[in-house]
Amino acid sequence: MSASKTVRKVEVLSPVPADIDIANSVEPFHISEIAKDLNLSPKHYDLYGKYKAKVLLSVLDELEGSGDGYYVVVGGITPTPLGEGKSTTTVGLCQALGAFLDKKVVTCLRQPSQGPTFGIKGGAAGGGYSQVIPMDEFNLHLTGDIHAITAANNLLAAAIDTRVFHESTQSDKALLNRLCPPNKEGKRSFSDIMFRRLKKLGISKNKPEELSPQEVKKFARLDIDPASITWRRVMDVNDRFLRKITVGQGPEEKGMVRETGFDISVASEIMAVLALTTSLADMRERLGKMVIGNSKAGDPVTADDLGVGGALTVLMKDAINPTLMQTLEGTPVLVHAGPFANIAHGNSSIVADKIALKLAGPGGFVVTEAGFGSDIGTEKFMNIKCRYSSLTPQCAVIVATIRALKMHGGGPEVVAGKPLDRAYTTENVSLVEAGCVNLARHISNTKAYGVNVVVAVNMFATDSEAELIAVRNAALAAGAYDAVVCTHHAHGGKGAVDLGIAVQKACENVTQPLKFLYPLDISIKEKIEAIARSYGASGVEYSEQAEKQIEMYSKQGFSGLPICMAKTQYSFSHNAAEKGAPTGFSLPIRDVRASIGAGFIYPLVGTMSTMPGLPTRPCFYDIDLDTATGKVIGLS
Repeated sequence: MSASKTVRKVEVLSPVPADIDIANSVEPFHISEIAKDLNLSPKHYDLYGKYKAKVLLSVLDELEGSGDGYYVVVGGITPTPLGEGKSTTTVGLCQALGAFLDKKVVTCLRQPSQGPTFGIKGGAAGGGYSQVIPMDEFNLHLTGDIHAITAANNLLAAAIDTRVFHESTQSDKALLNRLCPPNKEGKRSFSDIMFRRLKKLGISKNKPEELSPQEVKKFARLDIDPASITWRRVMDVNDRFLRKITVGQGPEEKGMVRETGFDISVASEIMAVLALTTSLADMRERLGKMVIGNSKAGDPVTADDLGVGGALTVLMKDAINPTLMQTLEGTPVLVHAGPFANIAHGNSSIVADKIALKLAGPGGFVVTEAGFGSDIGTEKFMNIKCRYSSLTPQCAVIVATIRALKMHGGGPEVVAGKPLDRAYTTENVSLVEAGCVNLARHISNTKAYGVNVVVAVNMFATDSEAELIAVRNAALAAGAYDAVVCTHHAHGGKGAVDLGIAVQKACENVTQPLKFLYPLDISIKEKIEAIARSYGASGVEYSEQAEKQIEMYSKQGFSGLPICMAKTQYSFSHNAAEKGAPTGFSLPIRDVRASIGAGFIYPLVGTMSTMPGLPTRPCFYDIDLDTATGKVIGLS
């Protein structure tokens, strides 16, 4: 496959300018040019301005019989709070493959939440000379998918509280009469979605008047236990003051006061559904199956029981289409879905990867990123995403930095916003070697899936030759297929050419089928324990609440789902301060929850916040608009 005609040679400057300045210095190709390079005709996409387009799922139907490209996942070692450049490496690798090695390549990335963009982390478009552009559009509204998720999530939240409210004041018959109002001829009927509930209840009658009083009660009264409601409202802003709120304080809702809270939008189960769905029909079923809580009898109550599954799908109908963008060097990018990796499964969408694999075709490459360290992102990519997609990766990249390895070797604490200790900017080979235990465990864990592992050492100006050699030697000793030093932040795709060559060889020489960490037909606890062992734990401790939830989900028939651990990204263990490769610890499971629509059980390891807060000096201090040019400034 020949490389794209839209390759752009970018002049690199030293020192490297700010990310937004680099992004603004390049005039992007019109997105129709990028689409044309992928053999997409205008009927295959909808334009969203000049530089973004939604690729339609009909492309998959047209390319059904064609072959797939190689499939590469990029994970990392356990990161510092500064991040180790996974997105940057993903983009740099793709620029190397497409702009320098003459390969057809598609990058698949998550859509970033606006919370971190204005909060502490900044954007997620990559960095330096390895970025997705336009950077401001990528990091802000994009094509409105997160807004659609927010609207759908909050419609369901409103439906829950409203149903509890109306059931508390009406008889069974009055409920039925209002749920099935008479038409102009005075006849009552069930709406289509109501037949889903009737079927679930084992009621085969077609008209409301045919129901017995007992059936009326079963059908019309969901009898939701307010204490069991797990569905929370969401917004795409870091707002710590919404973590715990009280609703129902208006005079009209007297006696309906309930404690709840907000999560950040990307933590919504609807985001996980979007990322794991395989088609529009599949998304409709998953949205309808989402469990919001239980009835007082202990039965799960779903979005379809509330009659809202179809409406949620309507709100999400455009969001299911991935957004086409481009890198600085003109290679194509599909941006789609953005579940957090520490509280959800942390991977971009299955549909984007499937479309990309067909567009890249045999001999081409699709490179996708899995959030945080490989213990979280890559593990969930393999055991959750690949199970639902039936796709098999050939290569896994693990991004490492000298900085993070020194931290794992016993270096001083790394704190975002504070200058790095001198230990991180001067040569210390023994500290690096000591920290390679973290890298070695990530390599052995990832190799166990049957993929070839390539280590990408994301080089910083302060790294010494001896330190870089020490990492390469440690990586090869731990079983990596190859280990390559990269300078893509400073040099763009040119700085990742060696990585591109290593990844190509790794893909061409894979010999094993994909192996999962655990089978689905074992118990919830056995699956949790298999994952805990991969972290280095010697056992698992379950709280009383976790035990209760596991028993309930097993009784409700959900024990066959994969596991999505909600755990800190800063350590293999539950304790963020435990660096390196800890062993012999007991992993505490505080609670266990379920995303039934998305299709996984998620145990909470320690305390995990689903709504981040803002620091004293958030990123928004630097963000503004140049009113003369209309360009965004200060976005990082």
